[in-house]
Amino acid sequence: MKSVEEHLTGILERVAPLSPLELQLLDAHGSMLVDDVAATGDLPPFDNSSMDGYAVRLADVADASERYPVVLDVVADIPAGTSPDVALEPGTCARIMTGAPVPEGTEAIVPVEWTDAGMPTVRVRRTPDEGQYIRHRGDDVAAGQTVLDAGATLNSAQVGLLAAIGRDRIRVRPRPRVVILSTGSELVQPGRPLTAGQIRDSNSYMLTAAAREAGAIAYRVGNVADDPKALIDTIEDQLIRADVVVTTGGVSAGAYDVVKEVLTELGTVDFDKVAMQPGMPQGFGTIGPDDTPIFTLPGNPVSAFVSFEVFVRPALLKMAGATETARTVVQARCEAALTSPEGKRQFVRAKYTPAESPAALATVEPVGGHGSHLIGSLALADALVVVPEDVTEVRRGSTVDVMLL
Repeated sequence: MKSVEEHLTGILERVAPLSPLELQLLDAHGSMLVDDVAATGDLPPFDNSSMDGYAVRLADVADASERYPVVLDVVADIPAGTSPDVALEPGTCARIMTGAPVPEGTEAIVPVEWTDAGMPTVRVRRTPDEGQYIRHRGDDVAAGQTVLDAGATLNSAQVGLLAAIGRDRIRVRPRPRVVILSTGSELVQPGRPLTAGQIRDSNSYMLTAAAREAGAIAYRVGNVADDPKALIDTIEDQLIRADVVVTTGGVSAGAYDVVKEVLTELGTVDFDKVAMQPGMPQGFGTIGPDDTPIFTLPGNPVSAFVSFEVFVRPALLKMAGATETARTVVQARCEAALTSPEGKRQFVRAKYTPAESPAALATVEPVGGHGSHLIGSLALADALVVVPEDVTEVRRGSTVDVMLL
């Protein structure tokens, strides 16, 4: 059997980051930047008010109080989106809205709540500090400043920043497009009744969601019957929209394991036994004219999920341009005893509880049994306890490695 490291290394050596594309901002959402991004102008681009109120000179309102308010002439009304054409003279002010440019001579903004909101004169009852409620040009971002580094993921805030500095297109590595399909004549789609010997197809839904959580664009094809021609036709039809294909089921040694049968004949996929539990039978290779990577995962739900986490997710992240592809692994105190087969790395579904203080140790509690069909317990887990190949017993209270999901 191959080790987990050997199999993963072989995969990562054969997948490469996708070629950069220049995309519209919203199409680039979720992708990784290829280049550093610098601002071509200041943000904000001009001094403006952060409050609805009145632009004032400090000397005019120095003695303002609730008992003795200061009365000023309002010489201008400045909404956002306009350019003020006045300068404040002694004894005058300008009504101003949030985001509007401040007129010449402004030293502070008096919020409308500190006044009687009057026009054409206003009574000011409090004195602001110098510069209070004025957003100064370049306070947020200065022209020439690098605002995003290459490799940054464009989430909602980053997309907003790019729009704010005037970028409508950006060069990114596109998110991998992943086609997911399950194999097995016993599978039925959710929402349809079961007959004798049938089960519902959960894998294609679970792995499509997992691929999306990894940042990919995922297409769920559903299930394909145990028919070699149907499988080949389905895969070939999907290659036009796939950077990666993921199948589940049909990779063991059974008489009807058509994935292994079909792809072995094509000579594009290597099928191996990997020293892990769950998920020992694994397949990986390329297919089609563009050498599209294809993962063939076991059919049991827990095996498929763990295989995705250990092998597929790192490959998708590398294709998206990430330099760090591994899940975070931490140490925790195991709250139950475990046994593990010698020579295999075991991934145990578990619930992780962070430490309550820096001096304490986090804890982890295994959930469910060892069965690779137990999807109910999988849904309760937010971590995997990783038991090394040379460890056959973990005592309660032992420190273990934990992969956070």
